[in-house]
Amino acid sequence: MASTDPYVNLITSEHRDKPNFVAVVRALAQPFADIAEVQDGMPDDYDLDLAVGVQLDSVGLWVGAGRQVLMEITGVYFAFDIVDVGWDEGVWKGPFDPTVGLVTLDDDTYRVLIRAKIGINHWDGTMPALQAILAQVFEGTGTLGFAVDNQDMSMTVALSGATPSPAIVALFKAGRLSPKPGGVRVNYVLPSVPGTAVFGFDTNNGYIGGWDTGSWAVP
Repeated sequence: MASTDPYVNLITSEHRDKPNFVAVVRALAQPFADIAEVQDGMPDDYDLDLAVGVQLDSVGLWVGAGRQVLMEITGVYFAFDIVDVGWDEGVWKGPFDPTVGLVTLDDDTYRVLIRAKIGINHWDGTMPALQAILAQVFEGTGTLGFAVDNQDMSMTVALSGATPSPAIVALFKAGRLSPKPGGVRVNYVLPSVPGTAVFGFDTNNGYIGGWDTGSWAVP
């Protein structure tokens, strides 16, 4: 409960020693003190880095990114060489069983999607700006995103370094974390070995690595 002392301290000396009068002032001032406290906290409540729950939903609604997204269903249907979905474990996929489902993102994952959507909304169509968006989306995570213009009406967007969570990878593969120019085909790739750079010649940094450092880029 917010303090009403600032209001009580305004009582003049001839009434300050009247406990009933002071109690009435506190009772009348309490709603206004509570409203002021809520208003003071609203910037933090709706700050992208601090918002949680319904406040984060409101931020997402404002920028155009919903919490519920369609994702590929994994870890359910039978498959070879994948833990927990082998013989006597995975469900056999029927001809009409869905391959995608509606998933409600947790706050941390949803925050990444919102940050990406904000960058996409402000994108000016240039490669440097796209690179800045990827850097902002994965800042502090150990994941490095970069884009390459293939000069043939296609571009490649890749992730190197630390492998994000499966939900983040699904959003990346769906093209939700980076802008897409109209009429341009986009290839989304990851390094075949988690935690490494994408293999490339004549370059050796956190994004692209040579022999014994980088690994093949896979869709």
